[in-house]
Amino acid sequence: MPHLLVAQLRFARSEFMRCMEGVSEEDAVRRLEPMNCISWMVGHLATQENYLWVLSAQGIEMHLNLFDLVGYGSPPSTPPLADMFAAWKDITRAADTYLDTLTPAILQTHLAPQGKPMGESVGTSLLRNIFHYWFHTGEAHAIRQQLGHTNLPEYVGDMSDAIYRPE
Repeated sequence: MPHLLVAQLRFARSEFMRCMEGVSEEDAVRRLEPMNCISWMVGHLATQENYLWVLSAQGIEMHLNLFDLVGYGSPPSTPPLADMFAAWKDITRAADTYLDTLTPAILQTHLAPQGKPMGESVGTSLLRNIFHYWFHTGEAHAIRQQLGHTNLPEYVGDMSDAIYRPE
């Protein structure tokens, strides 16, 4: 059974993907400035997971061009939604390999990409990743509302796979 925080990350991912249901390629690349477009958000979240759980934790290089396209501080872009979903799926699948190994002891350690320990523990980085998903889920909902989309999720979905359990 995965650590509770890993279950929470997976739930945050699933809610983000639930928010993406029914988004067309055309709407996914529309920018309502100053916000980025929805497809950018998908790739952007994949970039964070790629850096933390794939590259830093496992030393695996995947989708190396993604950071320049949708990474923090990169110029606005409107990448194709299908490409961003494909990268997100590859990256989260690879990330899960590491995330499934997390224990309370590992959560207190620090990843050390290129031999330099990160300032946040694995647990804090995991919390930041979870909160990042929620931030962009809300932003994506706002964009969808502005685009006139209807029948959007109105509340947090089924949490049966992310219930509280003591460590």
